[in-house]
Amino acid sequence: MKYWCLLFVLIFATAVYSADGLSTATDKNTAEFRIGIIGLDTSHVVAFTDVLNDPKNKNHVAGGRVVAAFKGGSKDIPSSWDRVEEYTKILKEKHGVRIVDSIEELCQQVDAVMLESVDGRPHLEQAKPVIKAGKPMFIDKPMAGSLHDVLEIFKLARESKVPVFSASSLRYGKDTQAVRNGSIGKVLNAELSSPCSLEPHHPDLFWYGIHGVEPLFTVMGTGCETVKRGTTSDGRIEVTGSWKDRRTGIYRESIRGKDSKSKPYGGIAKGEKGEAPVGSYDGYAPLVAEAIKFFQSGISPIPVEETIEIFAFMEAADESKRQNGQPVRIDEILKKNGYNRKSE
Repeated sequence: MKYWCLLFVLIFATAVYSADGLSTATDKNTAEFRIGIIGLDTSHVVAFTDVLNDPKNKNHVAGGRVVAAFKGGSKDIPSSWDRVEEYTKILKEKHGVRIVDSIEELCQQVDAVMLESVDGRPHLEQAKPVIKAGKPMFIDKPMAGSLHDVLEIFKLARESKVPVFSASSLRYGKDTQAVRNGSIGKVLNAELSSPCSLEPHHPDLFWYGIHGVEPLFTVMGTGCETVKRGTTSDGRIEVTGSWKDRRTGIYRESIRGKDSKSKPYGGIAKGEKGEAPVGSYDGYAPLVAEAIKFFQSGISPIPVEETIEIFAFMEAADESKRQNGQPVRIDEILKKNGYNRKSE
């Protein structure tokens, strides 16, 4: 009799756990995470959901499924508000994603969150209820609309011991990762290019330039000391960073126009063992795969210091622009925002 009672309890417990949405496997690496999306105003939400929810997708990433979403949207950015309903419809009709009325409600239904709002300005406020709920969170580019907000998100996450990470998909290009992992030894100099459309509510590089700045830091690492912004001979944005060990990293806006024969994303890194191409775009799947690994492990694949320095670099570029191209020290930008990287 005791045997049958024990068996019943085990079966009931298993059923309850399964009904909660997670796999009955105790290993996080085999569990399917219920993922919630915040912000349905970027094409990323459609691409990410396709990769996660459709096993027939050639780039399918296992381990998570988008099950709920909060619309969001920014009324003062046309590329935000004019796409929300279209992407909402796709997620509902193609993938059966539930649309909820608040972020708090979203957090009750999921195990992890992807903050996708195309506008970085509301990210801090949108992140707060996620952090309060203790859900691991991936934040798409830009992590926030200012360095101040980036620092505040990391501060709140650290205090609540909630895993958070942010990255551009360009970080995970094959050639960029090969160089980061030592294919040409220590990188001495690198030059990266990407499109750089501007959005008046964000520092210039935050909106799209980050797709070139992110792989620049992926191969160069931290240690940038000064930032100087100028222009190329044909008027494109050019930002030069000087690293503490006499290394140099340059971000350059790619050549504009549909008739350009050069690739919109790319560059070259020179290291102790030679040189190699970097900065290619290899789709969203590598980034989504990293997000799933992050949800499983609770450990960010990118050091917090590196992400902070990326945003300090981009904000310093704006300050250099205001100072007519004078070099601006990264530490000064960080200190203005209440952060001292030497003591962290």
